[in-house]
Amino acid sequence: MSDPQILNTLRTKRDEIERTIAYLEGKLKEARIDFSHVNAVMRLYEVGSDPTLQFPAHVDLNRLFRRGELVSLAKEALQSSASPMTTRELALAVAEAKGWDRDDKVLRSALAYRLVQALTMQAKRGKVLSPGKRGGVRVWVAPSSR
Repeated sequence: MSDPQILNTLRTKRDEIERTIAYLEGKLKEARIDFSHVNAVMRLYEVGSDPTLQFPAHVDLNRLFRRGELVSLAKEALQSSASPMTTRELALAVAEAKGWDRDDKVLRSALAYRLVQALTMQAKRGKVLSPGKRGGVRVWVAPSSR
C-alpha cells in the first residue's frame, strides 16, 4: 500500500524547509564575514594620534647586531651585575648598550626572544648558566660570578 497523501505532503514540506535553512545558514555565514570586515575597516579609521601604539612595527633584529655581538653584550651585562639577571633585564641592558629606546615594548620583546635563543645555546656550551626562572622569566648568571 502506498503512503497517505498527508505523509507525501509533509515530506515535501520538510525537504523545502531543509533547503531554506541551508540557504539561510550560508547567507548568515556571509553576513558574519562582511560584519567582521566592516569592523576591521572601522578600526583602521579610528586610529588615535599615535598609530604605532595600536599597530606596532615588526622588529627584525637580524641585521642590527654583528656576529656574536648580542651574546657579548649580554655577557658584559651579566659580569657587571652583582646578582643574576632575568631575560627582561638583559634586554633592557642590551638596548641601553646599543643606545636604543628603553620604552619600546616591541623592541624589548624581540630582544628578549633573541636573548633566550642565544643564551640557551651558550648555556649548553657552559659559557652562561641558567639557574632557573624567577616570576616566569629565565634567570641568567655569568659562570665566574657564581
